[in-house]
Amino acid sequence: MFLLRSLAVLCSALASLTIAVTALAADLQSLVTNLTAGSFGDRETAIGALATSGDARAAPILEALGAGQLYIRTSDKLVVIGKPSGNQVALTEAVSGKAAGTVAESELERVRVNNRLRGIIEAAVGSLTLMSPDARVRRGAADSLFKRPEPAALAPLDAAIAGEKDARVKQAFAEARAAVVLASDATVQQKIEAIGIVRDRGDREALSVLQGAANNAKEPEVKAAAVAAAETVRQTLAAWEAAQNVWYGISLGSVLLLAAIGLAITFGTMGVINMAHGEMVMLGAYTTFVVQEIIRTSAPHLFDTSLLIALPLAFLVAGGVGILIERGIIRFLYGRPLDTLLATWGLSLVLQQAVRSIFGSSNREVGAPSWMSGAFQVGQINVTYGRLWIVIFSLVVFAALILLLRKTSLGLYMRAVTQNRPMASAVGIRTPRVDALTFGLGSGIAGLAGVALSQIDNVSPNLGQGYIIDSFMVVVFGGVGNLFGTLIGALTLGVVNKFLEPYAGAVLGKILVLVFIILFIQRRPRGLFALKGRSVE
Repeated sequence: MFLLRSLAVLCSALASLTIAVTALAADLQSLVTNLTAGSFGDRETAIGALATSGDARAAPILEALGAGQLYIRTSDKLVVIGKPSGNQVALTEAVSGKAAGTVAESELERVRVNNRLRGIIEAAVGSLTLMSPDARVRRGAADSLFKRPEPAALAPLDAAIAGEKDARVKQAFAEARAAVVLASDATVQQKIEAIGIVRDRGDREALSVLQGAANNAKEPEVKAAAVAAAETVRQTLAAWEAAQNVWYGISLGSVLLLAAIGLAITFGTMGVINMAHGEMVMLGAYTTFVVQEIIRTSAPHLFDTSLLIALPLAFLVAGGVGILIERGIIRFLYGRPLDTLLATWGLSLVLQQAVRSIFGSSNREVGAPSWMSGAFQVGQINVTYGRLWIVIFSLVVFAALILLLRKTSLGLYMRAVTQNRPMASAVGIRTPRVDALTFGLGSGIAGLAGVALSQIDNVSPNLGQGYIIDSFMVVVFGGVGNLFGTLIGALTLGVVNKFLEPYAGAVLGKILVLVFIILFIQRRPRGLFALKGRSVE
């Protein structure tokens, strides 16, 4: 008897569950049908109703509607989601999610939407994904609602905030709720509190929301609060924009430092005006290209280490070519700076043509490893990993060069020759050997610069020409032969360039910097930091 009673209860429960599921399916079916009928205004109402249903199946239906992939099959008026499949369209029933075969597009009637409805759909999908188990999806939903606030999302947002455990997502929900409040018919006090939350966010989307609130506000208190908050956000954004320009300037300065630091050694120690220095940079970049080509064909799993492999090889290639140039040409022209300028300029043309003959004149692709791809935000500053690693690399090269000059015998000999060449020779230092190694070291560092520049510039025979003039400006401005002067000069010129570009343009900005350096050299011919020594004085 007990067993029969239990079976009866179980059957009753199953029947109730079946009825509930059928009712839910019927309700969803009617909501989806409403999407396909009536005017755009009727569809807007249907979208809101479908979003507030909370049904998990509503999100893909709305996404398909926004993407223009929701159709009515003309043969039986079934609402389906269609995706291209060759010359046909693969169909899925919108409500049940079951496959519905493939048909020609001519057998379907697309459910049309306009731009306004697309914005409403985006906000509706955002409200449906507020309870997703993935924190990134929830954060994306909050951001979508912040940009396109819909009053109907207020209740789902309150429920999501109450159950949210992640502090950052909860803050995003609170900001989205504030934007929704400003778009609703909430009280004046609620809107003023919401304005404070949006103001504290402080980015360009917040400024857009506040400007919209100021334009649409009917209450003078709300309008005044929105205008004041928008002005505060503008000032915050201006400060962040200045910080972004400083970062861009440091990034550009690190590139100039890499290109100029080798020139500072050769020009400062030897007094050689090396117009082929840019071609040493180019050789480093092409060495990186060759290394990557070999890895792509022979060991693709090593691609992420390709730059690490290319660094020592680029140093050796460019340094070796530099030693050959010094031994074959430069050593016969010491004390004749104009002759060295002409000779190295002609040599730069020879090297460019040699590279064109070997690799062709078109740009070559040098890929970025995974650890140099992507970006992240620091406040409102956008920092790319590639630029960040180049800044770090340039500082590491600078520090290694300082240690070499201060802690090794080669560095001691180089400093001695720089400060007083005749006395260094008199005490037994082999100045020709020091000259060759110094020229090779400066060229090798230029090769390292080429590895870095291959990640941010086109690898072509003309790569080095874009940096040779800037490198000379950095060296002269910082003080010939002074590495700390080169560092300060590179960073200073990089930051100044980036602050001038928005107002004067890139070309005029460089001209203004050149004029400034000419005027500066008139007052301080030895640059910011002049070398000390009897010979140099």
